[in-house]
Amino acid sequence: MPMIRLMVMRMGGSSEDAKDVFQEGLMIILEKIDNNEFSLTCKFMTFFYCVCENLWKAIVARKHAASNYVKNMIYENNYPENDIVAEHIDNKVYVKIIRDVFNSLDPVSKKVLKMHWQEKSHKKIAEELGYSYGYIRKKKCEAQAEMAEKVKRSLKIIDDKLK
Repeated sequence: MPMIRLMVMRMGGSSEDAKDVFQEGLMIILEKIDNNEFSLTCKFMTFFYCVCENLWKAIVARKHAASNYVKNMIYENNYPENDIVAEHIDNKVYVKIIRDVFNSLDPVSKKVLKMHWQEKSHKKIAEELGYSYGYIRKKKCEAQAEMAEKVKRSLKIIDDKLK
């Protein structure tokens, strides 16, 4: 875990992000081991580190892509950079999209994310909701990914309508 935490934190993540990447990396390796065609040709830790590194890079890439998409949408539609009115309208649209996407999640995902945003630990969330620690971490990750994908789709639809 220390190697994974160091790698994630050097790439701009938090200790919590490192725990999520570590857990997801283990799940990927377990899935690969279940595949009868899997053959390990290097040290386990080297393989595990590479899996986690690729996971984290994918997460960072998705975050940057979403951020760049919003910036590009504003610039492509010729919104003046310092136009406070356009920025205010954009912020209202983004808040509505995020709120709508959040409301479309299943009830457990909503509870997990709300509690996470209240800075409750995974352990505390698991205790309060009656689920395992691992399930809560996985559910949070899945809910965040689902939200990111739905927000991205919504922004694309808006962008397509503006063209």
